[in-house]
Amino acid sequence: MMTLVSGGAGSGKSAYAESLILQSSAAPRIYLATMQAWGEEGRQRVERHRRLRAGKGFLTVEQPLNLTEVEIPQGSAVLLEDLSNLTANECFGGAGFAGAEERILTGVDSIRAQAGELVIVTNEIFSDGVTYPPETAQYLDILARLNRQLAAQADRVVEVAAGIPIFWKGENP
Repeated sequence: MMTLVSGGAGSGKSAYAESLILQSSAAPRIYLATMQAWGEEGRQRVERHRRLRAGKGFLTVEQPLNLTEVEIPQGSAVLLEDLSNLTANECFGGAGFAGAEERILTGVDSIRAQAGELVIVTNEIFSDGVTYPPETAQYLDILARLNRQLAAQADRVVEVAAGIPIFWKGENP
């Protein structure tokens, strides 16, 4: 089972995605963290997420790049937090823009093959009407394509707005 959870900043998407993993009978629970903590704000965000999942039985795997390198117990419940950070990491670091989309899709396929339940969090960052520099626009194009491709593959696609899950594909568990 694969679920794609999308939403804007502060929408409640992460909390909702986590609740799906907590409801799952798959085990163990793996929190696949993709954020690289650059600067104090980044470190605070990482620490906030650690506090929020404390005591919930998650094993944290920090993997900001190269998801194909991750090995998890077969049948695990995996929360991939999040696709937007992973895409930025792959595009702006690592091997760069060339092949980033394929590397990410291959990595997601690898995790999906190992997981019993996979929940992927992504961001809705496409409707602000702002014109971005070329590299940022290229990143946004790649993320948009990834969102569409993973939504097509997913069993469920959920958008979270103001803490309310809206089901675009699949059913409420």
